[in-house]
Amino acid sequence: MTSPFPPTGAPEPPGEPVGRRRGWTVALAVLLVVAIGVIVYLVVQRDDGGSTPVASPSSSSSPSATPSPSASESSEPTAAAGCAPNDEAVPAGADVVTVIDVDGDGRPDQAWLSASDTRRFGITTASGATFSAAIDSASPIAASAVVNRVQADQIPIALVDLGREALVYSLAGCAVTPVLNAGGEPYRFDRGFGDQGTGVGCSSDAGTLRLAGLDAVADAAGTYTVTRTFVDLDADGRHATNGSPEQVATGAAADDPVVRTAQEVSCGDLVAGSDAGPVEPVAP
Repeated sequence: MTSPFPPTGAPEPPGEPVGRRRGWTVALAVLLVVAIGVIVYLVVQRDDGGSTPVASPSSSSSPSATPSPSASESSEPTAAAGCAPNDEAVPAGADVVTVIDVDGDGRPDQAWLSASDTRRFGITTASGATFSAAIDSASPIAASAVVNRVQADQIPIALVDLGREALVYSLAGCAVTPVLNAGGEPYRFDRGFGDQGTGVGCSSDAGTLRLAGLDAVADAAGTYTVTRTFVDLDADGRHATNGSPEQVATGAAADDPVVRTAQEVSCGDLVAGSDAGPVEPVAP
């Protein structure tokens, strides 16, 4: 049989140099090694589920992530609780009226006025808390009240109309607390019996209700000039600071709404002595 390779020392067949034949041999060897490597890799990948394992950090060398607080663990105050229930009771015979949500639990609360040797104004919340304060006034006129929220931070307040004057109470912190003026005395609004004004209201300012003292003064022609002084409360609503007086109407008729409001005790659309709040019961 004839050998496919030329004998040693035999002349090289024409067209096939030795260098080229050796180059092809090396190339084929390289391709064979690469092919074997690819086959081995595919087999390993199939046995490992087709994914390369990722080393997980040791629990001792890597700090664990801080878990997000749940709703019950959050440091943010929740508005659902309301004031804590207590044993204080509404006096028998008190006039009780449903008003706005005072304690922030989203449910309407109740305001009341009692008639006794010591008149009291109080709040009973939907959560079961009752808190009140004695009305410090010698006025013989039956009291009436209105409850609302004022300022951007929505401070709950009560205005108690006593005919000759009006008192303002903070309802923040599950308590009825007299608001104090700059001198540390209970803040009182005139009702035309002094020289400081004729009424009190809550005027809208940039979409927010603000407490204000009002004064309607008649001239010789029977028309009125109305002046308003905003009263700013601190964060807990228990201290008041007067702003600067400003005229809001001149030459207004006696029946003009701005004049009527300046002669009332009101807050927004709620007027003391109407269905908006309680009225002190009159003893028979």
